[in-house]
Amino acid sequence: MITGIIIATCVVAGVGIVIGIILGIADMKLHVDVDEKEQAILEALPGNNCGGCGFPGCSGCAAAIAKGEAAVNQCPVGGAPVAEVISGIMGVEAGEQTRMVAFVHCQGDCDKAKSKYEYNGVPDCRLQAQAPGGGAKTCSFGCLGGGSCVEVCQFDAIHVINGVAVVDKEACKACGKCAEICPHHLIDLIPYNAGQVVACMSKDMGKAVNQYCSTGCIACHICEKNCPAGAITVEDNVARIDQEKCTHCGTCVSKCPKKAIKAV
Repeated sequence: MITGIIIATCVVAGVGIVIGIILGIADMKLHVDVDEKEQAILEALPGNNCGGCGFPGCSGCAAAIAKGEAAVNQCPVGGAPVAEVISGIMGVEAGEQTRMVAFVHCQGDCDKAKSKYEYNGVPDCRLQAQAPGGGAKTCSFGCLGGGSCVEVCQFDAIHVINGVAVVDKEACKACGKCAEICPHHLIDLIPYNAGQVVACMSKDMGKAVNQYCSTGCIACHICEKNCPAGAITVEDNVARIDQEKCTHCGTCVSKCPKKAIKAV
């Protein structure tokens, strides 16, 4: 009886030793050296794994920065504070960083834009865009209000209000996911301190816009003619503001007869 127990114990111990040796050899063979800078950068990043940096998650971003393949301010979510920490790790200057936020170029809510019919399907903009007529709204360029952008935002920074998506610029981290998912490409990133923005993306002629939206751009060129900085041009029947030229004087906002340009 005792002999059997001793033999069993020896066998178990022997197996444990063999397994330990095998694991030790495997560890030496498969060991991957960890870049201390990469690890430090990863710890400095916010950990949202949103992909706004253009890399697959924070680990991918950290690896790219450590290798010098990405800028120290690559993370839009962390912004300047995180860039400053990473620049210290990399031993370089962070440089000036412009904070960006998402903006929805549409004001055609339920009160201002006309609808062709009532949509009762799945509340998803990508599906709504495939519905008859490209959606319920008469304007084929406007916000569909399905909330696809809301679903992908990790920061609760965008909400559908009265049929149109609206961004909370204070909560926005400029990850860009809302811009990627919008089927009408109405959302893009603008400087946080942008003074005036054209809140319309319709490329239809002014006569058509007047028929379906009370606040759409009609390409009248009034803003373009009155901008003292020459920051506004009308292309494809819609006004566009060059934020680098804009002096934030507000002339375009006051002159626009349709109020398609708004102060943000």
